[in-house]
Amino acid sequence: MFSEYLDRHPLRELLVSGGIIPFPPASERTAWERLPAGYAREIDDMAKAWANQPYPMRKATDFLAFVRSGSREADEGPYFLRRRKLCAAALRCCTDENAPTDDVIDGVWCICEESSWVISAHNVNPIPGAPAARDYPLPDTEKPYIDLFSAQTGMILSLVRHLLKTRLDAETPEICRRMKREIARRILRPFMETDDFWWMGVRRKDLCNWTPWIISNVMLCACAWLEDRNALAALLDRACRMLDRWLDTVPADGGCDEGAGYWNMSGGALLDCLELLDWATGGKMTFWQEEKLHNILSFPLKAEIGGGWFANFADCDARPFLSGERLQYAGERLGDASLAAMGNCMRGTLWDQLNDVPHFSRVLQLLFHPAGEAAAREAPRDVWLPDLQLRLVRRGGMTLCCKGGHNGESHNHNDVGSFMLYVGEQPQIVDAGNMTYTAKTFSHQRYTLWNVRSAYHNLPLIGGLEQQPGREHAAKNVEGLPNGLALDMADAYGKDAGVKTLHREMTMDQACFSLRDRIILEKPARVSWVFMLRQKPDILADGFTAGGIRVQCPPGLAFSVEEIPVEDARMARSFPGSLWRLICEAPAGRAFDAAFTVIGLNG
Repeated sequence: MFSEYLDRHPLRELLVSGGIIPFPPASERTAWERLPAGYAREIDDMAKAWANQPYPMRKATDFLAFVRSGSREADEGPYFLRRRKLCAAALRCCTDENAPTDDVIDGVWCICEESSWVISAHNVNPIPGAPAARDYPLPDTEKPYIDLFSAQTGMILSLVRHLLKTRLDAETPEICRRMKREIARRILRPFMETDDFWWMGVRRKDLCNWTPWIISNVMLCACAWLEDRNALAALLDRACRMLDRWLDTVPADGGCDEGAGYWNMSGGALLDCLELLDWATGGKMTFWQEEKLHNILSFPLKAEIGGGWFANFADCDARPFLSGERLQYAGERLGDASLAAMGNCMRGTLWDQLNDVPHFSRVLQLLFHPAGEAAAREAPRDVWLPDLQLRLVRRGGMTLCCKGGHNGESHNHNDVGSFMLYVGEQPQIVDAGNMTYTAKTFSHQRYTLWNVRSAYHNLPLIGGLEQQPGREHAAKNVEGLPNGLALDMADAYGKDAGVKTLHREMTMDQACFSLRDRIILEKPARVSWVFMLRQKPDILADGFTAGGIRVQCPPGLAFSVEEIPVEDARMARSFPGSLWRLICEAPAGRAFDAAFTVIGLNG
């Protein structure tokens, strides 16, 4: 898309001179003094909260902790605190022209002094033939790598300089000169001089949110620092062609296999790129009418359940943080009133933007893009995304979320054919979602983590065997039904399971949710159906109740219940307390036709 356009319209001819960064610098006092009082108070509160905390040491042994113990937090804790404190201090100097700049200067200097802007978990560039992380436990200072957060660091420093250049230069011009040298050395030159970084799409084609997220921040750095028109045009052109490689991996329906929680870094980052190109070209380079872009940008609207809950397959949190202002802006530019209204309701606070990851540009977008008029939300609709194979059906006060797909998706869980069920806006049959990342999360040990295994999803076990990871373990004969989803998920299991066919049909009507599995095995084996429940179940003669549902089960099943205390802090944001794993086991056989009926109670 971008490449075709740029082949006809060279970027150098489209660029405008000046005015590329649209946020007002601190010297434009009127703009900052007109901020809503609530934002000014929040900035003051943030600055005070961090003022008495010194910039923490970022120690080599904390970086080493990733390969020693698997801890990411040891390095990421001080890393992100440094950046949050700097953002808050910079904002304070913008709202109060008399606030001292010492915290800003110290923050800029200590970040420029870091050996690497890459976090410990991203120290190795995963291209074919790359060394293992254990072989490079500390960064090579002579070969800067660009990961998500080095690019984001460049964005933060670029905006600090844009906002406060006059005041920083009054102390000494060396502060801004240092930032310029470090961003050129760590971001702009590596971006232009190598094709080896995996997220560029040259050495690897399996791209994900890394590509648009990094590129959005690199583009902002370029617009902030590159004064030569030819150099800026060359970098933006190169960035756009990388975006095309990522877009080639995104299905036409715009579905994000990483889940709605990753929209901030995928569709939302693409939106940042589109907005920046709009600024840089004075509105000449726009793509708001492209259907695929509309589908990508509106994906969270389709994955929304209500009450802050989202369909949370893969590594998505059940209650993710989404940048409401970005959703609002996307809706406004696309002429999608429902998307704009959704974003307007989810704008959140400045704290939200810094406490997620310190995305300084999103803070400024929230400050200077006013909230829209309060508008009534349309009733949520049924959703069918045929490429992602995601289905949402709403009937009788209940919402069914189910999927096909394959077990080689980005941030994959082994969950082909799984589902979740809500009564009203309350989760009843759930996907546990994500946990705090460690060294295991994206390693060969990933599937030792319980939350990614099919044994802890709403799926059957065949002779005690689970689904297996890999692109070949996929749904087939997938059909979006008028009121649900049908698929065969036999191939999701390994050969040892001996599954000849496993046809699952999930349907909703005004009265109930129906689940029917027809299974044929190569040899007799026990089959166990797993239900991950939000509330402790009570076993009945013909099924069970749990919270707001009653489930009628096939006869002859043996029931067992396991309490799963939610001890992980990230998962506990969605599901504090415990989850409950109910196993319904049938005697050994070769053929099964099992039907489960779920009725909402007081829904």
